[in-house]
Amino acid sequence: MPEGTVLAFDYGTKRVGVAVGEPSLGTAHALPGIAASGEQLMATLDALVAEWKPAKLVVGVPVDTAGAAHEMTRRAERFARQLEARFRLPVARVDERYTSAEAESRLREAAGARRAAKASRERALDSLAARVILEQYLAEAA
Repeated sequence: MPEGTVLAFDYGTKRVGVAVGEPSLGTAHALPGIAASGEQLMATLDALVAEWKPAKLVVGVPVDTAGAAHEMTRRAERFARQLEARFRLPVARVDERYTSAEAESRLREAAGARRAAKASRERALDSLAARVILEQYLAEAA
């Protein structure tokens, strides 16, 4: 089991979902998602790392249902390498094949009959996906 706080990311071209967890407690919590735009993204990541002081980072790597790489796989891998270079922290990769579907299911369950605004729902979905990625990482590391 890894020690210290872990930050997890669900990388997307428009938004990046974020979650934080404590492996020793087995907990993961979604944080507000962030816009995935160049220097704005990096400045926000700098602030997150400074605030949470993680021992490790986790990035969800999307593959198709057969496990094959595609364009978003390459983009997520590039994002993971950027994190490694910028923060000098270990970055674990997690197969996020079904995390969006799981996050969507959880969001529908939590919302019940309530209808949220589309943009707000998408931001929540991104960070909930990051939480699912982190929970998967913590379960595999246990």
